[in-house]
Amino acid sequence: MDELTSNLIAIGFMAGLGLILASILVLANKRLFVYEDPRIDDVEELLPAANCGACGSPGCRPFAEGLIDGTFEPSQCTVNAKESIQNIANYLGVDAGEANKRVARVACAGGNHVALIRASYKGLNSCRGAALVSGGGKGCVWGCLGMGDCGAVCDFDAITMDDYGLPIVDEEKCTACGNCVDICPKDLFELHSIEHQLFVACKNLEKGKETETECEVVCTACERCVVDSPEELITTSNNLAVINYEKNSLASPIAVNRCPTGAIVWFDNKGGYRTGKAGKKIIRKEPLPIG
Repeated sequence: MDELTSNLIAIGFMAGLGLILASILVLANKRLFVYEDPRIDDVEELLPAANCGACGSPGCRPFAEGLIDGTFEPSQCTVNAKESIQNIANYLGVDAGEANKRVARVACAGGNHVALIRASYKGLNSCRGAALVSGGGKGCVWGCLGMGDCGAVCDFDAITMDDYGLPIVDEEKCTACGNCVDICPKDLFELHSIEHQLFVACKNLEKGKETETECEVVCTACERCVVDSPEELITTSNNLAVINYEKNSLASPIAVNRCPTGAIVWFDNKGGYRTGKAGKKIIRKEPLPIG
């Protein structure tokens, strides 16, 4: 067999092999093809690309897929503008829905002007770092450490720290993404419907009035709120008032009126809150001394 013949055979073999492989790929493409609704791309373009997870899905793409198959409603994207939500609804020919807005709330009102700091912490300026060193130095072991990890992880600038080292949530900006919930080493953040106007701003589990030596606005489990509320709306568990939000329709500001420390609060419709008339009036503006 001369060299020319050998080359022709080799070329023919490679061409035949290429044809066989190409046929296999074509067949595989037909057999394994997964149809994707082209509307998904269009809907995704109308979403904010925040990928925050506030809607209940891991990101905007899965949320767009859920909108197509009816799992979600457009209004469940709490980050999106109202106009964009309506545009999605119009495009899909569905109702935009009425999402129950949720916001993050902080179960602590013990700023440095009302809560004692027992030890001065020097180290990484992080709540998580401080919490690893004997709990962070605060007299109330459940209290906010005030170093702002929550604000640092908020992608929507919804959390700022006040003059007393407490996080303030801007309910207009808050999307209930849950980043603050995950980062707080004291588990002080909770996601609530804005319809939950009654809230216990404390997580202290110690019993009795002696706990007030550590924080002036602590819940002492005195149960006055329990007595003043409809049956089973508020109970106490582990020395802390607990609200049963399944009975939220029964909630009213009456529950906060006799709280002696102001640990239970009533949120208004503007993001602010108030304590009861019996609560302590804190006029101190300066931080308490350390120790």
